[in-house]
Amino acid sequence: MWTPSLFGCKGSSLSPRISIVIAVLDEAENVASVAAEIISAFENSGSFEIVFVDDGSSDDTVSRIRTLPKDLVRLVRHEKRCGKSQAVRSGVAAAHGEWIGTMDGDGQDDPVDIAKMLSLALAAGGSPLVAGVRAKRNDPWPRLVATKIGNGIRQALLNDGCPDTACGLKVFKREAFLQLPVFEGMHRFLPALFRSYGHDLVLHEVNHRPRAAGHSKYTNWGRALVGVGDLAGVMWLRSRTRAPRFVEPPSA
Repeated sequence: MWTPSLFGCKGSSLSPRISIVIAVLDEAENVASVAAEIISAFENSGSFEIVFVDDGSSDDTVSRIRTLPKDLVRLVRHEKRCGKSQAVRSGVAAAHGEWIGTMDGDGQDDPVDIAKMLSLALAAGGSPLVAGVRAKRNDPWPRLVATKIGNGIRQALLNDGCPDTACGLKVFKREAFLQLPVFEGMHRFLPALFRSYGHDLVLHEVNHRPRAAGHSKYTNWGRALVGVGDLAGVMWLRSRTRAPRFVEPPSA
C-alpha cells in the first residue's frame, strides 16, 4: 500500500525528461544531502523530478523529505516495509518521466553519473538499460568478499554481461521496466531481466563513495541466503520468457 504526495517537478511540467527514483529506509541523515546533489547535477540538464520512496522508515526520514523543495521532490510512502524491489517499482509507477534513473539513498552514489548515463542511453537509441559498474567500491572488506563471490556465481549461471549487477545506479525507460516480472530481489537482476526482454545493455563506470552517515540495513549472510533463491528464480524466469521481436510494431 502506497500513497504519493503530489509534489510538482521542475517547471511545473508533468512530463520531466527523467525521474530519479530513490528507495529509502531510515536514511534521515542522508536524504537532504542526496537531494541537494541531484539538484546540482541536473539543474542545467532539462526537466527532472526526484521521487523518494519511503519503505516503512521508523526515524525522521519522511519529515526530512517533506522539508525539501516541493517543486522538485515527490514522496511515495509504503504503509509497512515491502523491500527494496517493491519500493523501486512503486517509485517507477508513480514517476512522470519517460526515463528513470535509480540510485541508493545512502549518499554512496554520485548523481553526476546518472546525468552521464542518461546521455549514453539517448545516444544508444531504443530502450537500453544503462548499468553502473563500481570500479572501486568503498565498503567494508567482508562485503567486498561476499560481493565478489556472489558476482562470480551469478555470472557463471546467468551470463548477464554485467560485472556489478547490484550497483544501485541504473537508467532505463519507465515503460520497459514496468513490463518486467515483479518479485523481491529483482533489482539485483535487472541486466538479466532486461536482456531477456530484448533490451540492450550499456555499462558505465561510476564513482562509489564511503557512507557518510547511518548504516546498511542488510547483512552479508542475509543477502547471500536470499540471493540463492532469487538466482534460481531468475534462471527459471529466463527459461520461460519469450519476449517478442516485432516485424511490425503495434500501431499507436
